[in-house]
Amino acid sequence: MYKFNPSFRWPLLAQPDREVVTLTLPQEDSDSNIEQLKEPHTSTVAQLPNSCSLDVNKNLTKTSSEQHLEYLLSNLMKYGVLISSAVVLLGGILYLIHHGAEPAGYHFFQAVSSEFRLPVGVVNAVLSGSDRGIIQLGLLLLIATPIIRVFISLLAFLLQREFIYVIVTFLVFSSLIYSLVGAYY
Repeated sequence: MYKFNPSFRWPLLAQPDREVVTLTLPQEDSDSNIEQLKEPHTSTVAQLPNSCSLDVNKNLTKTSSEQHLEYLLSNLMKYGVLISSAVVLLGGILYLIHHGAEPAGYHFFQAVSSEFRLPVGVVNAVLSGSDRGIIQLGLLLLIATPIIRVFISLLAFLLQREFIYVIVTFLVFSSLIYSLVGAYY
């Protein structure tokens, strides 16, 4: 078995009575390959895409149009989710105010009424003042937010002439649209 040694003391990490001194030694061989590595290479910048550049610390930086696109897409997702959540919350509160005291009938399954199966029916229900219509509108906004994001990305890649990304984004967009349209037919 192991024995515990009570006389062992752990050294403190911060010891104020000690001083650290650093020394720099001169380089012995000045003809080494390190000097060649320190020189800037223009071929690295030439291999970068047109939309990127290198800063002083050799980090890739984005152009202002790419930064604006990222800002637009992030705000679209953020505010789309917040607005749709607020609409669902408002509809839920209104639904509970009007129907909160009713007993729940769990004995029979009731499918969604036909007015909520199409977006036009949801908008008509909201305009008529339906609480469930407001909840459904919030859910439609939540579903539409990433679809709009993919569509804006597709347009941005078309403008930037990034055709590989255009193809991939178009495939994603077409699969999203197919899944939505395929649900109705």
